[in-house]
Amino acid sequence: MGETVLVTGATGLVGGWCAKLLLEQGYAVRATLRSRAKEGALRAAVGAEDEAGGRLSVHEADLMDDAGWAQAMAGVDYVLHVASPLGDGRQTLEELIGPARDGALRVLKAASAAGVKRVVMTSAAATARPPRASGLPSDESVWADPADPQFDGYRRSKILAERAAWEFMEAQGGATALTTVLPGAVFGPILSREAVSSVGIVRGLMHGRPARLPRFGFWVVDVRDLADLHIRAMTAPQAAGQRFLGLSEFMWMEDVATALREGLGAAGAKVPIQRLPNIAYRIGALFSRQMRYFLPDLNSRYPANVDKARKLLGWAPRSGRETVIDCGRSLAA
Repeated sequence: MGETVLVTGATGLVGGWCAKLLLEQGYAVRATLRSRAKEGALRAAVGAEDEAGGRLSVHEADLMDDAGWAQAMAGVDYVLHVASPLGDGRQTLEELIGPARDGALRVLKAASAAGVKRVVMTSAAATARPPRASGLPSDESVWADPADPQFDGYRRSKILAERAAWEFMEAQGGATALTTVLPGAVFGPILSREAVSSVGIVRGLMHGRPARLPRFGFWVVDVRDLADLHIRAMTAPQAAGQRFLGLSEFMWMEDVATALREGLGAAGAKVPIQRLPNIAYRIGALFSRQMRYFLPDLNSRYPANVDKARKLLGWAPRSGRETVIDCGRSLAA
């Protein structure tokens, strides 16, 4: 195609699949890494056949440092800004917001200065979530309140980062457009042992952890479909200046466990099947910081309007069951 796409976070689960699909579709991919030490792992993950034509290049650039970004952006047509700290409940908001918000602004400034056509930024479905008590569905027109107690540090950092990105672009003007993609829980096949992200939930279940299933649920999206959505949002004229929820379907932990048990054969034999009563989880959260981290989501099913990406971009994500089973097979392999 003769066009170049810069991908941040290409060593991660989502960024890796974005890079892989872009290469398969004929784009040149420029991946930014904090250190070239991970270059070999990246090339192995996206596939040797894709790099044979020399369409994958690596540039050193850190989201927390201005150095290297101007050079990395030179001659780039599009940017997929995927990199952001995932968080595990141990970081403070300040530790998460720096790489998330300041990193996004650094990428946007460099992209705007270089005349990039469009930046597609990975946000999170939580940024479009209304107050829990409202009963209203998540929707691209909704802006979540970062002060809402339902949000942990990770989700607050994503809200603040996306808000800052839109505010910057509105003030900046110029030819560069911004589009944001708001995924739910990302499952699906992994490309490397290091890039597991939220797939760790499935891996834990396959090892029998937790022994009993708490009443948690997720809006699931397959990483392959999420990468496809990023690319559709990158090129579709109607996607400029838009937000898109990247959600396939809602699954409770029991649904995930059932899919793994039924779809993996012997590899799913250790997947737990018994429920953990809500009261037992709440008691455990009194003594466990990690359990407290997830407490706001206990027994919560958030409604969501998932039509926009499907109607406007023709996006057709696969089922949650297929996603979970393929994720388990990948981990088993």
